[in-house]
Amino acid sequence: MVTVALIGADGAGKTSLARALERAGELPIKYLYMGINSEASNHVLPTTRALRALKRALGKGGGEGGPPDPERARRQSEKRGLARAASEAKSALVLANQLAEEWYRVAVARRFERRGYLVLFDRHFFADYWAHDVARAAAPPRSLARRVHGRLLERLPRPDCTILLDAPAEVLFARKGEGTLELVERRRREYLELSRALGGCPIVDAARPQEAVRAEVLAILRGLVARGEVRA
Repeated sequence: MVTVALIGADGAGKTSLARALERAGELPIKYLYMGINSEASNHVLPTTRALRALKRALGKGGGEGGPPDPERARRQSEKRGLARAASEAKSALVLANQLAEEWYRVAVARRFERRGYLVLFDRHFFADYWAHDVARAAAPPRSLARRVHGRLLERLPRPDCTILLDAPAEVLFARKGEGTLELVERRRREYLELSRALGGCPIVDAARPQEAVRAEVLAILRGLVARGEVRA
């Protein structure tokens, strides 16, 4: 069948839309979360569950849906000596688990495809990290772990179709209320730049009522299924 990724900044409505399309039952859809927030993931490795349990035990919150705040990444890059070495070692361990998680979910998606499902991704690792780990102009300068991650992300199988849910930053920020308006606008621009790099993926106006957004995305999915557009 077909794999489709719904991408966009936080507040665009990716999860609620994907879940609603799966529940509707008009198309044989399987929902699969493809972001780093383990609390939101519906398929995770045992190692990820263990890390999640460790974070809870240490009183730390769940993971973010995408890359960290660039300002926080810049502070990490400025560390020196033992602090820098410890940070790099931690990053390497986290990266190893993340890479395993990314390929595991690709395997889950392929299993669903073989069973005849349209796999609907909520986020996608390549899209979320494109501006930070893949694009050569990423700033601040990428760490070794981020450079390795970017190279391997370029080899991660892409969805057959990527749909960008876009809305003004003010709308997105009002819905989610996390971070800052400036950071939301930056993330929105990153996804728009990615859509151009991909050759112009469909962009859906997510500022409209949910029913209108759902109808437009459903029409795109129907077209993909009707044309039998599967990965070569």
